[in-house]
Amino acid sequence: MIWCRFEAGGRVHFGILEGDSVTEVDGSPWGDHSRTHIQHKLGAVKLLAPLVPGTFYCAGVNYRTHVIKMAAKRDATPQFPEAADIGYRSPNAIIASGEAIVKPKDAGPEFQYEAELVAVIGKTGKHVPKEKALEHVFGWTIGNDVSERAWQRGDRTMWRGKDTDTFKPMGPWIVTGLDYRQMRTIVRLDGKEVENFATGDMIFSVEDFIERMTKYVTIHPGDVIWMGTDGVPENMRPGQTCEIEITGIGKLTNPIVLEK
Repeated sequence: MIWCRFEAGGRVHFGILEGDSVTEVDGSPWGDHSRTHIQHKLGAVKLLAPLVPGTFYCAGVNYRTHVIKMAAKRDATPQFPEAADIGYRSPNAIIASGEAIVKPKDAGPEFQYEAELVAVIGKTGKHVPKEKALEHVFGWTIGNDVSERAWQRGDRTMWRGKDTDTFKPMGPWIVTGLDYRQMRTIVRLDGKEVENFATGDMIFSVEDFIERMTKYVTIHPGDVIWMGTDGVPENMRPGQTCEIEITGIGKLTNPIVLEK
């Protein structure tokens, strides 16, 4: 099933997407809800980010090739994480597919995409065993963890380098019933393929993260976990368009513009 969040008639709704038709839903996808009889053509509504998360979790370094190649760029020895490592991002940075990523005037040239699978939590959990972890995942969407590398390296925290407004495109919708281990992640800049990797080829799986996280924190419906990226991201420039496709989910597409 494909769930979206959209604006129509000045109001925001969750909806179920079937073909090119969106059916309004009363309630939330992961809570009590019911279909209405109100339908819209997809092209007649404004798609929003598929949710505003309660808590915005993100995996730390989580793909082996990414670690190796990024270390090689620095002429350093690769350092692999010893355990699933969680960070946080800020919902202020979230935008929808189709909206513009704004590069600040004082941002440097290392302004890069990071293509990430996003797990959307649908069930409260604490002390969740690995074998039951996916029972807590409602569905999947796509994230672009836009990063300004000089700020990321230079600031004490990642508040600018990762959480500047518009730096977290997410969408276009949430898809349920998928096996993330069968997906591929593809990144295109202006239509040219620049990354292509097996989405499930993670150092620590989604299940590993949920098991470790819930030893210490309670996950809730509407939380998200961004699962990290592979490869070596290229620089993005204003005027380009970044497209991230994850097979089975769809495409997250955003133009890059310079701050006015």
